[in-house]
Amino acid sequence: MTNILIRADSSSKIGIGHIMRSLVLATFFKKSNITFASLNLKGNINHKILENGYALKVLQSNKKEDLLKLINELECDLLIIDHYEINHTYESYIKKNTSASIMCIDDTYEKHNCDILINHNIYADEKRYKKLVPKKCELLCGSDYTLLRDEFHIQSKKIKPREVKKIKKILVTMGGTDHSNINVKILKTLDNFKNIKVNIVTSSSNKNLKHLKSYIKSKKCLTLHVDSSNIAKLMRQSDFAIISPSVSANEAYYMKLPFIAIKTAQNQNEMYKYLKSKNLLVLKRFNKKELKKKVSNLIKSIKHA
Repeated sequence: MTNILIRADSSSKIGIGHIMRSLVLATFFKKSNITFASLNLKGNINHKILENGYALKVLQSNKKEDLLKLINELECDLLIIDHYEINHTYESYIKKNTSASIMCIDDTYEKHNCDILINHNIYADEKRYKKLVPKKCELLCGSDYTLLRDEFHIQSKKIKPREVKKIKKILVTMGGTDHSNINVKILKTLDNFKNIKVNIVTSSSNKNLKHLKSYIKSKKCLTLHVDSSNIAKLMRQSDFAIISPSVSANEAYYMKLPFIAIKTAQNQNEMYKYLKSKNLLVLKRFNKKELKKKVSNLIKSIKHA
């Protein structure tokens, strides 16, 4: 049986996406022994790893020597890395000192020393990796490889042709931790539009959750979903969404849901540029006036469709 070690972290600062998509990837290795190696960072979702039935090794640091020791202890055949702070030099050290194969998940066209590379985003371009990975590296790029939870596959089968004449439901999902703290700013902008219900998705790792709950408390048209396992269903039932150009864009694209994407981090650059090149609705940063204008235009275009 193959022994697999997955190296990924989560926190209020870096978000929960690395762990969530690594959990999806793990489901493709049903006959393997899978262990996650993660730091105990503030706001982490390491409990999700255990809840999904996988072993967890809590690391004390991100030092390559510590990871190498664990790889040898577990007699790993495959190391899966989903981590922005593990680079080509780090991977080369692991390669030199173990016989384990390496699979990397990459979003930003970085140089890697790996055997398999996955860029599962809709913008992924295999050609751009030509000089960034070894010649024998297997490349898995684009929407055919998007890592989606089962709920999306189930809900996608229930999608009916969208014949929206009036906006009734909007979904707001700015990542599990909303590290840029713009959920409330978005909701205040949407307050200009009447008779619209808004579902807001976040996680318990959101350090601004208390403030968000306080704002929503007196607003009957707003519903907060914390640690929801029904995001795909909420997307299917929504008329459009306000998201970040991240994994949420992959999900909305798959669910055929119109959206406005607001960039909140540097690692969203590639998705932002791709969406902009396709003339989709994007904002380089949050701007109340611009968001209000885009929402207004979107509503008008639907009314006159």
